[in-house]
Amino acid sequence: MIVTIKTIDSQLSMVNSTLVVTLYVNPMTGNDTNTGSRLSPFKSLTRALKVTKIPTIIHLTSGTYNAASGEVFPLIIHEKATVVGNEANKGVGIVISGSGEYQSPSFGVQNITLLLVDNASLLGVTVTNPSAKGTGIWIESAAPTLANNTLSDCGREGVFTTGTAKPAILDNIFVQNTASGLVIAGYSQGEVVGNVFERNPLGIVISDFAAPAIANNKLSENRTAIALSRNAQPVLRQNLIVKNTQGGLLVNGNAAPDLGNTQDPGNNIFHDNSEYDLYNATTQKLLSVGNQLNHSLVKGLVELLPANGVAVSTSLSPLPHALASLQLDGHWAKPFIEALVSMDLTDAFADGSYQPDKPMTRAQYAALVAIAFNPFSRISAPDFTDVPKDFWAYSAIQIAASGGFVGGFSDRTFRPDQNVQRLQVIVSLVNGLGLPAADSDALEVYSDRHTIPDYARKAVATATQRGIVVNYPDPQLLAPSRLATCAEVAAMVYQALVAIGRTSAIKSVYVGLHSRS
Repeated sequence: MIVTIKTIDSQLSMVNSTLVVTLYVNPMTGNDTNTGSRLSPFKSLTRALKVTKIPTIIHLTSGTYNAASGEVFPLIIHEKATVVGNEANKGVGIVISGSGEYQSPSFGVQNITLLLVDNASLLGVTVTNPSAKGTGIWIESAAPTLANNTLSDCGREGVFTTGTAKPAILDNIFVQNTASGLVIAGYSQGEVVGNVFERNPLGIVISDFAAPAIANNKLSENRTAIALSRNAQPVLRQNLIVKNTQGGLLVNGNAAPDLGNTQDPGNNIFHDNSEYDLYNATTQKLLSVGNQLNHSLVKGLVELLPANGVAVSTSLSPLPHALASLQLDGHWAKPFIEALVSMDLTDAFADGSYQPDKPMTRAQYAALVAIAFNPFSRISAPDFTDVPKDFWAYSAIQIAASGGFVGGFSDRTFRPDQNVQRLQVIVSLVNGLGLPAADSDALEVYSDRHTIPDYARKAVATATQRGIVVNYPDPQLLAPSRLATCAEVAAMVYQALVAIGRTSAIKSVYVGLHSRS
C-alpha cells in the first residue's frame, strides 16, 4: 500500500509530496510470496526489509520473529525504514529473537540481532539475543530512534552504541540482560531519556569518549546502575537510581560526568543502594550539584553542593580505617598498600584486614581486581559450583570473571580458597587489561627467565615493559611459580593502575628493572 504524506518546507514555503510504502508482516499467517499488504502480509521482517529503499513503514503483527519463521540475522533496519510493533505495551507479544555476525568497524566481529542504520526507527518490539555473547541492537555511527521497546535476556547487552552514534533511546525497558542493559562507547552522544533499567548486572555502561545525555531514567535492582570508564563525559539529569545491589554511579579512569551546576542542578535521586550512591574511583574531584544522595554512601573525591550552590558537605577519599590494623612499619610494600587503602580498594576482603605477607587467595584477588578496575563485561561469567551466591566474594568473582581477569577450572569450580601464584597474577593483569604484547627481549632482565612457561612469556614481557612486575627481595628474580603475597599483589595491582593512567607512579627499587642498563 502506498500513501502520500504532505510536508511543509518552512524555508521554501512550498508543499512537497513524499511517497511512503506501508508493509505488513505476520509470522503466523503471512507468506513471503505475498504482496505485503494488510490482507496479504509477508511472513518475515527480512522479506519486508528487502522490498524497497524509499521511506517504508513496516507493521509487525504479534508473534515470534526468529530463524524458524524465516528471519535471517542480523536484521538491518535501513535508513528510511520505520518498524512498528506494539508501542503501547513496550513490544509485548512481538518478539525478535536471533543472532548473526556483524563486522563492526570499531569492535570487530559481533553477534547481534539488529543493526540500526542512519535514521532508522524501531518502535514497540521485544528484542532478545540468545547467543552467549550476543547484543540485541547495535548502533554504529548512526542516529536512529529506538522507542517503547523491551530489551531482555540478551547474552551480553541489550543495546550497544559506538563510533559517532547519536541515537534517541526513549522510553524503553532494559531487563535481565546478562552483562548490561546499555553500552555507550566510542564517541557516541545522543540522548537516553525515560527508560527503565532493571535487574541487569550493569544498567548503563559509558566508556571511551562517549558524552550522551542521560535523563529521567529509572535504574533499580541492577548490580551497579551506571558505570563510567576511560574518558566518558555523560550529562546526568533527573534520574532515579534506587535499590541497586552494589551501587548507584561508579566513576573510573578519567571519566568526568556532569552532575549539575548552580544554573542547571543535576536533580538525580539516589537512595537504598547497598554499598554506595556515588563512588568516584578517579583521582579528580567530582562536583555534584542539586542531587539527592546519602552522604555516608558517597566515596572518593566528591564535593556536594545543594541546588543553591552553597557547600553542605565535602566527602574526600574515605579515611583509611584499615590502616590501623596493618603492621607496615618498615615494610617494603608500605607505599603501595597505603595507596590502595587511601583509594578504598582493599575493603572487599571478608575480614576487612590486609596482612601483607600472607599468600593471597583467588577470592581475595578477584575482590581486589573487581573493585580496582571494575572491568567491562566481555564474557558471560559461569556459575561456579563451589561459589554460592551468599559467598562473601560471589559478586566480585562474577565481575572479575566476566571482565577476563580470572577463570575457572574444567570441573566448573573456581577454588576460591586456593592461593594464587605470581605468574598467575601477572598474566591475569595483562589479559584483563588487554595490554598489547611486547617483545620477549624484555625477559632478559630476569636471571630465572628459563622458568617462565612458553604460554606466559608474552604476557610477562608485556607486564615487564609496562612496569607492572614487582620483584622482592631480588629485583632480578621473577620466581613465577611462587605463591604471591598480599603485598606483592597490592604492588602489582597498583602498578597496573599506573600503566593504564589511573594513578601516579611510586618509586621503588623493586619496580622498573626493565628500564635499567
